[in-house]
Amino acid sequence: MSDQDQAIRPWQRDIYSVFKAANIQHVSYVPDGGHRGLIDLCADDPEIGTTVLTTEEEGVGLAAGLFLGGQRSVLLMQSSGVGNCLNLFTLAENCRLPLVLLVTMRGEFAEFVPWQIPMGKRAGAALELMGFDVFRAEDAKSVGDICSGAIDQAFYSSRSTAVLLSQRLIGRKNWSK
Repeated sequence: MSDQDQAIRPWQRDIYSVFKAANIQHVSYVPDGGHRGLIDLCADDPEIGTTVLTTEEEGVGLAAGLFLGGQRSVLLMQSSGVGNCLNLFTLAENCRLPLVLLVTMRGEFAEFVPWQIPMGKRAGAALELMGFDVFRAEDAKSVGDICSGAIDQAFYSSRSTAVLLSQRLIGRKNWSK
């Protein structure tokens, strides 16, 4: 097994399978260790385009453009990125565009960076205030089903959805490296 294969967790493979089944054609992201395995799977798939963003709000505009061009996309971000996008989330609401976020949570279990805690504690509520239907994945067994439901809800109902991937799911960070 390659180092890359070892870095990909089973629940990330489940999300990737959901992307394939839901015909997700593009994934955008700001680099994030919690999403790394999923990013690698998507980047290695010639049927899924990927875009590295400099800021999360770029991904909101990109998702809107991709949808208008007939492509389904998902935006990956960390909970700290939610705060960066609040104003731009109105684009999806006002235009009734489907927008799917997968948010790796920080500021929760075993967090030692105090700057991550405020947005981590408020990301779900902030998304709900901005009109998102918010779902939370706490354990590996439920991730695929939750992501599948959120994607279906977004694209069949023209709504914004977010799946919060808990810090316990992602696992403790190894800060000694």
